[in-house]
Amino acid sequence: MSVSASIPDTSLGLTSSEIQILRQQQQIALQGGHSGNGVARGRGTGRTSNSSSRATSAASSQGRLLLDPMSLRALSHQLDGLQAQISHRIEYLEDQMQRSIQNTYDRAGNVIRNADAEIARTREILASIDELDNELAKVAHIRDIVKSFRGRIENLDHRIDQSSRRRR
Repeated sequence: MSVSASIPDTSLGLTSSEIQILRQQQQIALQGGHSGNGVARGRGTGRTSNSSSRATSAASSQGRLLLDPMSLRALSHQLDGLQAQISHRIEYLEDQMQRSIQNTYDRAGNVIRNADAEIARTREILASIDELDNELAKVAHIRDIVKSFRGRIENLDHRIDQSSRRRR
């Protein structure tokens, strides 16, 4: 195959990273043709295949893409395989991401339930503290009343003592 039956891979309107992928995959497709992975099905494996591989290799090393059907078919199969691998990887990562989200959601739910339980417990404790504060205030008020009565009684006792001394 002549170099004229190829086009520069830079003229395909691809970005530099896409061109790099195309070149890598063209080389892999070329190597795959040698390993008998089924890409060159229906074709002989004699001189034509080797010369096509050499032409593809030469074109690829010059930054060109061969336009012969066999090279394009091999590249197409290679890119289909790569796309399938990427799709499988994306599906796997989506599944892993979904599991991670679900685990995080479950943990967050547990944290919320625990926090709600602790908030309820804290409210109960605060209510108990308020009740005890009220009881303490009542006790303090009763103590003040008792002090007042004791003071009155002591005062009366003191008056009675004075009165009984006077009588004597």
